[in-house]
This record gives sequence, C-alpha cells and structure tokens, in this order.
Amino acid sequence: MSVAAIVIGRNEGDRLLRCLASLSGVADPIIYVDSGSEDGSVTVAETAGAVVVNLDMSHPFTAARARNAGLARLDEICVRPEFVQLVDGDCEIREGWIPAAEQFLEENPDVAFVTGRLRERCPEASLWNRLADAEWNTPIGEVHAVGGIAMLRRQALAEEKGFRADLIAGEEPELCLRLRRRGWRIYRLDAEMAWHDIAMTRFSQWWKRCRRGGHAFAEGAFLHRAGPERYRRREVLRALFWGLGVPGLALLGMFFTPWALGILLLWPLQMQRLHLRGMSTPRAVFLVLGMLPEAQGVFEFHLSRIMGRQRGIIEYK
Repeated sequence: MSVAAIVIGRNEGDRLLRCLASLSGVADPIIYVDSGSEDGSVTVAETAGAVVVNLDMSHPFTAARARNAGLARLDEICVRPEFVQLVDGDCEIREGWIPAAEQFLEENPDVAFVTGRLRERCPEASLWNRLADAEWNTPIGEVHAVGGIAMLRRQALAEEKGFRADLIAGEEPELCLRLRRRGWRIYRLDAEMAWHDIAMTRFSQWWKRCRRGGHAFAEGAFLHRAGPERYRRREVLRALFWGLGVPGLALLGMFFTPWALGILLLWPLQMQRLHLRGMSTPRAVFLVLGMLPEAQGVFEFHLSRIMGRQRGIIEYK
C-alpha cells in the first residue's frame, strides 16, 4: 500500500475509535502519536492495530512535534510510503477519500499537499460548532495552504525536513509556504474528506482558539517578514486594527468626548458589510469580534519574543 496515516491526539475517547476505524484497510501502517492521554487511548490504538508513539512530554507539546514524531517512526520501521494522510484524532476519514487523494497526487506530480471538504459532525450542537463548520468551507482548486487533515507527498516533505516543531499553531500553512517557494503546488479537491468533531460548547473555548490563531499569524509573519509573500501580514494588521485600534481609539477618545464611543460603530458596520457580501450573520458577527482575541494573541507573541520566552500551546479543549 502506498499510503500511510499519521494520527495525533490526546484523550479523544470514542472519536479516536472512529478515526482509526475509518483508516483501516485504506492506509498502512497507521501511526498513532499520543501526547499524554489518560483515557486509555494508547490501549485503544494498540488494539486497533496502530503503531503507537508516545510523545516525549518533557518538552513543550506542539502538533508539529507530534506529526514529525510520526514521520520519524515511519523511517524507523523502514516503511517509506509515497503518500501520508495526516489526521487529527477527532476526525473520521470519509469513504472514498484516500483513493481519490492518492490518484490525484499520482496524476499531478508537482502537488505536495492535497486536501478536501472537511465538515463538522455536529454543527447543530452549538454556535461554536456552526462557526467552525462554516470556517472549513474554503475555496476549491489550487490554494496557498491546507490544515491539519490532508494527504502529503513524502518527497516534498523531505525537502523541507518536516514541520517547524516550535510553532504552537499554524504549522501546516507555514510548511506550505516553504513548499510553494520550491515550486510545489497545494490543492483542495471538491471531495468529501473527513468529519471533524471540534466539540466546542463554551465562549471561553472560542476565545482561546481565536487567541491561538492570532499568535500563529504573528509568529508566521515574523518568521517570514523578509519574504516577498508578505506572509500573514494582512491577518496581523487586520487583527490589530479591529481588535486593538478600534476599541483603543474609542477608549482614548473618551478622555476628550463621550462621542468617541461612536468609533465602535465601525464594528457593526463591518459586520453588515460582510453579511452583504454573502456571509451569514453569526459568522460575520463573530469574525469581527474574533479580532479581539486575535489581537491578544498577536500581542502575546511579541511580548514573549521580546522577553525571550517560549510560549506554550494555547489549548481550547
């Protein structure tokens, strides 16, 4: 079989069972990288026939480290498949995706990563799940980046020596940037790829996830600040304007006139603008409000950088 799978997770419970079952018979070997589970996930994975890697938790955890550890284990057991399906333990691969992605990569030797349609398993369970489901609906065709669920060509990955292990988020788009600089292409197919179970039920989870996104934007922009792509610069400036500039100007203006609070009307105006462009009202509202935690994440990255500290992962569940 020319496709292996690398699953990463911690305390995923029944979701891990579904994930591993969806890969059985279509990927071999299946590598499961566990990051300190306490719910018996390791035993579940071993029983399902997966090769288990226990990530060294004495070092700061990142998803990038876990994926690199899975790729290293493939080399250790002398298995070198041409393609590798990356999966998070809270996902279930859809029937037909693996052969479709494999065929596409075989027919397009200049494509390094291919992804497909990702959907939330229970979008009706919470507002936050519905927002995530809408977030996954990205354009079809050649794209700049993929997320953590995608099939990759090992030859392309070897050229860049894997993911940057120190990134706490955004490691896939950062790798895609480096691959595109080498001439590789990234593609998204109009094919059902996986169910995702984000299981977000609280506002605090949504806030932390947005904070992590802002941190990833800032770190990516700083790492590649000299590049011609202006990588993540737009996202950083957008977060700083809407999440820091608008409320900051309103508060500062309050020292001179209470009318300064009118600056905050820029938020609903931007929400309405996004809605008129076809975005649902909840998505428009929370996309704008999400700039507040994103700006916080940008600030936290630069504060940690200036102070010479390594920021730990921002977990939302």
